Amino acid sequence: MCREELIQHLFRTEFRKITSVLCKTFGIAQIELAEDIVSDTFLQAAEKWETTSIPDNPVAWLYAVARNKAKDYFKRDKIFSDKVAVELQKQYAGNNYEIDINLSEENIADSQLQMMFAICHPGISKEAQIGLSLRILCGFSIDEIASAFLTNKETINKRLFRGKSKLRELGIKMAFPNTKEIDARLENVLATLYLLFNEGYYSATKHRGLRKDLCCEAMRLVFLLVENKCTNQPETNALLSLMCFHASRFEARTDENGEMVLYDDQDKALWNRELISRGEFYLNEAARGGKITKYHLEAAIAYWHTQTTEAEEKWEQVLMLYNQLLQVEYSPMAALNRTYALSKVNGKKAAVKEAEKLKLSGNYWFHMLLGNLYVDLNDKKANHHFKKASQLAKNEAEKEFIENRMELLITKD
Repeated sequence: MCREELIQHLFRTEFRKITSVLCKTFGIAQIELAEDIVSDTFLQAAEKWETTSIPDNPVAWLYAVARNKAKDYFKRDKIFSDKVAVELQKQYAGNNYEIDINLSEENIADSQLQMMFAICHPGISKEAQIGLSLRILCGFSIDEIASAFLTNKETINKRLFRGKSKLRELGIKMAFPNTKEIDARLENVLATLYLLFNEGYYSATKHRGLRKDLCCEAMRLVFLLVENKCTNQPETNALLSLMCFHASRFEARTDENGEMVLYDDQDKALWNRELISRGEFYLNEAARGGKITKYHLEAAIAYWHTQTTEAEEKWEQVLMLYNQLLQVEYSPMAALNRTYALSKVNGKKAAVKEAEKLKLSGNYWFHMLLGNLYVDLNDKKANHHFKKASQLAKNEAEKEFIENRMELLITKD
């Protein structure tokens, strides 16, 4: 791995850890300061490692430099000393400002979890929560976040600025919620990580329909929650199970050219059996509670999608689970996905009838589903819906996929 690749890799893996620890030390109101210190650390690494050899333990080097920079700032900055250090002095009384920047694995894990709860405070907008999660918890650059949201850097910077301002305005602390609040706050955290995973799974990036990096970051953060006894709840396991099942089919969802592959056409040999097994484990762990959430039901649906059998029982189970899901938490997309299972059980005509009732005319997936359902029933209507889907496509991968579907219709005729 060359120097540039190593620094990029370390930025992705270590930026979030050091930033979380510094925010825990200085207070989350100083989030920009923490980011500046860590960014300056990586800048120094880029400059120094260009003229000297890369240290034997680059992570330890980064931690040492970041720790020293934080301590130096704490000592010399008057505004920081006047406004922030008063409280810290009480904590570190008698230490002559020699504060402990604790970068142990345990403190890094705790700091990231506490940061997660702080960022996902209900007073912060969902968009800002995801943006801050990508930046602070996942180490994404502003360019990468802009790409994920299909927008520009200025918009993302404003969104992050508003989110950080809210953190200060609301006086949010980096700490686990108390026992009474943890369920409600955990629900918000899980919802944010669910959206983060979906942002990668149904990516709006110009040239890609799947962003594995976003999905993997969401899975990593949910795993942190599962590993902590306070947040190792049934719904947390259910969400991780859902993500494992979806991730198990990543390699089969796109072909060698990066184009989408429909479920029925996927090469099942490419499905990751280890991830499927992990998904089953976490789904069993999720069953130890008395409450069934949408994550439980979606995980169970995803489980059946990893089963290679095409027996009628499989799709009857999926259809039953979708019926339950719509009762627990209705969503147009869940209703739309249900019609695919319905087509497997009751045939395409019944599915078309149910899908058209939804009237999601401005939705890409609505037209894609109807286009595929109408194939062999009414190819003219299938072509019409494929054209509508093409107009609504968010990336080149989707458009190329639709063009291929339309070419198949022409070839068939």
